[in-house]
Amino acid sequence: MSNSGVLKLSEKVLRDYLVTLYGEDLEVSGVWKISEKTEAVSADLKGFGYGFPYLIQFQVNGEVKRVVLATMRSEGFGHDHFSDRAQTLLWQHSAFNKLPKHVQSVDVGAFENLERIISLGECNEFFILTKFEDGKLYHKDLDAIAETGEITDLDEKRCLSLSNYLAKIHEFKHDSPGLYIRHIRELVGHSECIMGLLDSYPPNLGYVSPSFFIDLEQDCVSWRWRLKKNTHRLSQVHGDFHPWNVLFREGTDFTVLDRSRGEYGEPANDVTAMTINFLFYSLQKHGKFEGVFEHLFRLFWDNYLEKTGDSEILSLVQPYYAWRGLVVASPVWYPSLKREIRIKLLNFVKNVLQNEVFDLNDINSYFQSV
Repeated sequence: MSNSGVLKLSEKVLRDYLVTLYGEDLEVSGVWKISEKTEAVSADLKGFGYGFPYLIQFQVNGEVKRVVLATMRSEGFGHDHFSDRAQTLLWQHSAFNKLPKHVQSVDVGAFENLERIISLGECNEFFILTKFEDGKLYHKDLDAIAETGEITDLDEKRCLSLSNYLAKIHEFKHDSPGLYIRHIRELVGHSECIMGLLDSYPPNLGYVSPSFFIDLEQDCVSWRWRLKKNTHRLSQVHGDFHPWNVLFREGTDFTVLDRSRGEYGEPANDVTAMTINFLFYSLQKHGKFEGVFEHLFRLFWDNYLEKTGDSEILSLVQPYYAWRGLVVASPVWYPSLKREIRIKLLNFVKNVLQNEVFDLNDINSYFQSV
């Protein structure tokens, strides 16, 4: 069964599975595909496909509950094999509930022969079941700021709450030199990270030559050897802390989603994953780094450095910013991005790797032509 296929999942099969988790007094009341516009799925669930999250609402013992069932697509970035996707989902189930404020995982299971759901065993594809959390993704806040050109007191408070959150979870250290070295190695070589992003760029781009990417990859290998000695920095991390993985409710109350790539790693991973977006939004709004997004960037960084005292991080963020820069410059992830913005982001990726200390006060210089 190809992961790109559609699963003929019946409501009975779904109910039978949920009964194993919640008990016999259970009735499924609705299933919706979660997207920008949530769509109802027909009663026989014929539209159920791999790679999409589904909201499932049911009643048990008179109480309404909602959970999310999600699978993974197979297209690239190291998810090609069934075992790749299984590895990720099994890890997520084991790790989600260990991180403060993370959405809770309920179970990990598998589809067998497209006819029944089992918790484990012979299977064709794995899925993860998590609790459903209400809220609005943080990127919606950034979209609104880009539209109005203004920030509110709540925008500042939310920015600080995210910075505080990272400072807090990064307090927890782990003594495992080999694990830190693996984390640094995967930063460069993993299919979801630098080399995987480089391989996803289409050939024959008119605005950048193949030699640009070759030089970039070689620079990143050099950074790997520079970073791998810093094993004392191994810390609890989220791993993919960006605005599409943070769900805000009222005020500064939020939940994080989709923790990735290990329970422990380099704190620079989380900080750059979020702050690259302030640069990205500013470039799209102004063509340079200035204004409200510059303010949020500095607010986040200043608070994080004050709370942690981790000035060493400025000598380690370079390859992480390169990775995140490759994401936001990607024709795959952002196909409609203006060419001049994409070029500035690629300049940023190249230039940031040439500096031993990241300069928080001279960001615009990194966007200049190489």
